[in-house]
Amino acid sequence: MGQEDEREQRLDAFEEFQVDEELLGDAAFMHCLPANRGEEVTADVIDGEQSVVWQQAENRLHAQKALLVELVD
Repeated sequence: MGQEDEREQRLDAFEEFQVDEELLGDAAFMHCLPANRGEEVTADVIDGEQSVVWQQAENRLHAQKALLVELVD
């Protein structure tokens, strides 16, 4: 079995577990990135008003920069 066949099998197996607007409801959407639109999450959700993905990424960037400063000093 090739890698592409295996990938297709995984996508088919997890298709019903995709986060979409119906599943999200009133909740906030958080993801540690990278996210694959159309696979684990729909574009409407990750780019929607309830998504806090980009704020999370920015906070993580600052935390990692602070860690590097601490380790280099």
